[in-house]
Amino acid sequence: MAYTVGIVSLGCAKNRVDAEMMLFTLRQAGYKIVEDVAMADVAIVNTCGFIESAKQESIDEILELALLKKEGKIKAIIATGCLAERYRDQMMKELYEIDAVVGIGGNVDIASVVAKVLEKEKVETFPDKRQLPLEGGRIQSTSYYYAYLKIAEGCDNKCTYCAIPMIRGRYRSRETENIVAEAKQLAENGVKELIVIAQDTTKYGVDLYGEYRLAALLRELCKIDGIEWVRVLYCYPECITDELIDVFATEDKLLKYIDMPLQHCDGAVLKRMCRKGNREELTELIKKLRERIPGLVLRTTFITGFPGETEEQFTELSEFVNDIKFERMGCFPYSQEEDTPAARMPNQIDEEVKERRAEILMEQQQFIMEKYNEALLGKELEVLVEGFDRYAECFFGRSKADSPDVDGKVFFTCSDAKPREGDIIRVRVDDFLDCDPIGEMLY
Repeated sequence: MAYTVGIVSLGCAKNRVDAEMMLFTLRQAGYKIVEDVAMADVAIVNTCGFIESAKQESIDEILELALLKKEGKIKAIIATGCLAERYRDQMMKELYEIDAVVGIGGNVDIASVVAKVLEKEKVETFPDKRQLPLEGGRIQSTSYYYAYLKIAEGCDNKCTYCAIPMIRGRYRSRETENIVAEAKQLAENGVKELIVIAQDTTKYGVDLYGEYRLAALLRELCKIDGIEWVRVLYCYPECITDELIDVFATEDKLLKYIDMPLQHCDGAVLKRMCRKGNREELTELIKKLRERIPGLVLRTTFITGFPGETEEQFTELSEFVNDIKFERMGCFPYSQEEDTPAARMPNQIDEEVKERRAEILMEQQQFIMEKYNEALLGKELEVLVEGFDRYAECFFGRSKADSPDVDGKVFFTCSDAKPREGDIIRVRVDDFLDCDPIGEMLY
């Protein structure tokens, strides 16, 4: 009888892709994969180590599984991912319930690690980060109709608040041919929406080809039969070229949705973050994007309470948010991450101040979203059907303006033929609730 293995993957979609590749490796080695990690012989926690809240979530997950291990319901616990890579010397000392700690370079050897922990062997392995495979087989963990497509690994941006370059290493682009081949396979498996990801998608190709290649890659992805939506996340403003803007404007399959994490608008704060630009330059870029890409949906994220952020600088950020009126926005209080340059900066901001500033921005965004939704009343939206909500007694899905997990849903009723999960249908918006449109399916 084959041993069972389950993985819970925390944090970003890039981490999810790594987990999917580990699942494939394990299945090839003869292990039976189970969806519920609590029902597995070996539980793998693919951790996140980006900010404090994410680290705590990873620790809490390990401790919950430790209770099941103590009760004899699971045999072993393995920690992989960013937290394991970042705190390699501390994991087993502080979380003694763990049986193995595997750095990201060890993902390719996950099957042998599982075999060892089943033999009661403790394992700590941290190969070179560059051994993390950029491609390979995957067991898709998302619903069949959408999948993440990771086009690069690592980051060279050196933002002073961010530990990702330290954890993940230098930026490494995948070859275009291999990305397109994987996308074609996903399409053959029934995927309709490709979500293109990397730590910085706009830097794609610079290390490999000596030039920005995201625009050319997107054109190739839009040619694939079966793919109906191509969504792009994590575009940095300084790398958005005219060629890339033209692709967004002209390719029908490429969603007019740009996730552009700005973090701030004040030039002095951005400089301390090791980010480029200022309010005037960002405003000009956004004006250009909206003029050249009709119907554009802009998503961004901001950090409040970065070291030295004054009330005046926060007020400028607040005014910027009100002026631009982003269609989608997230905001996070600054997290002081050890071993990053920002953690050593003077004038650290009190937690209460950081959180209050974040709450103010999100309250502003709530009002902006309400106005955005009011403008949708009576209009038709193309919606990717995701399921039926038996409590609300209606169907739900995502519009082109909604990325999985971070944005909202569209809820709808239908009087005729019931849609199937994965169908793309049209909904007329009649109302909205908590920033989620509500309507009726037309066809």
